Amino acid sequence: MLAAFTTLRLGGPAGRLIEATTEAETLAALRYGGDQLILAGGSNVVVADEGFPGTVVLLRERGMRVEIHDGVVTLTVAAGHLWDDVVATAVSNGWSGIESLSGIPGSAGATPIQNVGAYGQEVAETIAEVRAYDRERDEIVTLPAAACGFAYRTSVFKHNARFVVLAVTFRLTLSGRSTPIAYAELARALGVEQGATAPLEEVRSAVLKLRAGKGMVLDPADPDTYSVGSFFTNPVVPAADFERVRELAAGFGTPPSWPTGDAVKLSAAWLIERAGFAKGHGDPARGVALSGKHTLALTNRGTGTTAALLDLAREIRTGVSARFGVELHPEPVLVNCGL
Repeated sequence: MLAAFTTLRLGGPAGRLIEATTEAETLAALRYGGDQLILAGGSNVVVADEGFPGTVVLLRERGMRVEIHDGVVTLTVAAGHLWDDVVATAVSNGWSGIESLSGIPGSAGATPIQNVGAYGQEVAETIAEVRAYDRERDEIVTLPAAACGFAYRTSVFKHNARFVVLAVTFRLTLSGRSTPIAYAELARALGVEQGATAPLEEVRSAVLKLRAGKGMVLDPADPDTYSVGSFFTNPVVPAADFERVRELAAGFGTPPSWPTGDAVKLSAAWLIERAGFAKGHGDPARGVALSGKHTLALTNRGTGTTAALLDLAREIRTGVSARFGVELHPEPVLVNCGL
């Protein structure tokens, strides 16, 4: 069952399962043909209860290669390498640039797909290039960052079967201090002003503590962590729409917002809570609920199903739309299922 390979612990059987521990094995599996699903950490996928009828390729290649010149650290990581191990290695060696991405589950190869970000950092800021298999050309290609189409929680790799990420190269800075702290909550936790820097170890420790408090660090003993992290992306609306949302939300105060060009990014968690969905809201009989620690995480309480989880997601999406006129969109990849 694919539930064994996802952080949600949900998902039915695979038609065929191939575990690839080297790049050669990965390429052989990819060239096997037919419908394929690529999994590594399984932290950003929702797999149907019916499973996936094609071939599931488990990327299990590990390894990192580092070069340092003139204070610039070039770190190349195999796609199957656990992401938090990469961050821990960078922090312990004084390589600055990804410290605020501590505690995020999943693999290094998934980070460019989603343009993973948290606490004011995104991998797009440090990715130099991505090594990938191009199915159309049946060859390995190297895409510089400019060709990766990075945007908020997306890239050219997302919802695109053409490319399979094999390795990611990051460009970090040899420094014991972080990049400027852009996220207010993290700055408060560190006791510094926004825009200041802090020792890498202190940033990692603070981020891990913040994430754990929201159920965003995997813990087998805590069902609040049986999730894909944030289920919905923070919605981005035109500036004119933000004024309408602010009027609708007048009774709750001003919605948290961040200008992004001609648009405004809103807090999905804030909208969900003000639409009437509190932490822990869910369907106990069906084994699914919002996390008791954070309303952006939809969780499997141990007895849930994908169908029940998606019903809960629909209920929340409909409620937010009815209350504020804002459409929420799922962040994870939905496999053989949909909203």
